Amino acid sequence: MSAGRRVVIVGAGQGGFQTAACLRQEGFAGSILMIGDEPGLPYQRPPLSKAYLKEGDAARLELRPRAFYERLGIELGMPNAALEIDRQNQTLHTADGARHPYDSLVLATGSACFRPPVPGAGLPGICELRSLKDADRLREALKTARRIVVIGGGFIGLEFASVALQAGHAVTLVEALPRLMARAVSASLSSAFARFHQASGLTLRLSESVTEITAGAQGGYCVALGSDQIECDLVLMATGVRPNVSLAASAGLVIENGVSAGRTLQTSDPQIFALGDCASFPDPFTGRRVRLESVQAAVDHARLIAKNIAKQEASVYGALPWFWSDQGGWKLQIAGLSLPGDDEVLIERDGRPLSVFRFRSGRFVALETVNGPSEHMAARKILQAPVSLSRKDLEERDFDLKGLAQTLAKGG
Repeated sequence: MSAGRRVVIVGAGQGGFQTAACLRQEGFAGSILMIGDEPGLPYQRPPLSKAYLKEGDAARLELRPRAFYERLGIELGMPNAALEIDRQNQTLHTADGARHPYDSLVLATGSACFRPPVPGAGLPGICELRSLKDADRLREALKTARRIVVIGGGFIGLEFASVALQAGHAVTLVEALPRLMARAVSASLSSAFARFHQASGLTLRLSESVTEITAGAQGGYCVALGSDQIECDLVLMATGVRPNVSLAASAGLVIENGVSAGRTLQTSDPQIFALGDCASFPDPFTGRRVRLESVQAAVDHARLIAKNIAKQEASVYGALPWFWSDQGGWKLQIAGLSLPGDDEVLIERDGRPLSVFRFRSGRFVALETVNGPSEHMAARKILQAPVSLSRKDLEERDFDLKGLAQTLAKGG
């Protein structure tokens, strides 16, 4: 019976919200408290770098209206900050002086923007993009800015750059690595996206590092790349994130590229779970420890944690990772998790979406597609199937994933 049990969730983002909602779906009848340090209702973050910058409608970001939480008996403790976990007494201390007992504690603390140790990186007005407050600052700055420098060539930097270009701004993107999205996609796809963005008007400065940022003589900023300097009105730092682990670390939980969780997503304390950006866990397909910065990973984690808490089970995590990014007119989708040394096969033909197949030791492990939703869905079905496909299997089928998915569905 769960009626007398209490779950406290630290973090009111997608993962925290999904945990609370799924607990009720799983029949959990105890009390649920969500603690979050931002005001307002839990909201979606992915649109912040895309649609929200154009529309500015904060209400559309809300995951559910307030009546949803009231109907399900989910207590919202926002804004409030979690300060300390008393593991011995199973109590969470918060900034308002309250102490919240728990039977299960879920850490959904997410991640925070990383600012590299570049002189001037902390100048007033330099922007980052992680929260609704950040997005509102950017929207306001875009009203007057004309020349923009984006530092970082990952998803967030490229999504923002695409929006700014469409709005008529001049945008330069600086990336220290030799290619875009190097941590996430193949070299082939990086090159394709570089060509796409340059054709859209983006100025790319690859393999270059920012050495200093200073205030401009006529206002704005001066971004130095060695001896070269770029004058601009707005700087966005999109230099990656770091997991929020200070609460867990101060409580003595094991930290290993995030809060270390096992296959059931329990931490080194079995009464405490971790999910989403802040958690590292064993990848069910390779066994290696990973940390995924993905909304879908947070949702999948939350579903498993809710099931294990509500049913008092020890089910293990086995979901296939998948990711997406909307950049201008291109929608990138990734099914599976590739490694830097994986082989890649680029498929670029008339009538077929741009696709990159990734292989490890000759086995199909991931697919990257551009504007190919049906191929993406077929890849997800295939990669989750018990049968592992080889490169030869795909070559014999002319890399027809949709046909292969249909064959597997029929037991072929």
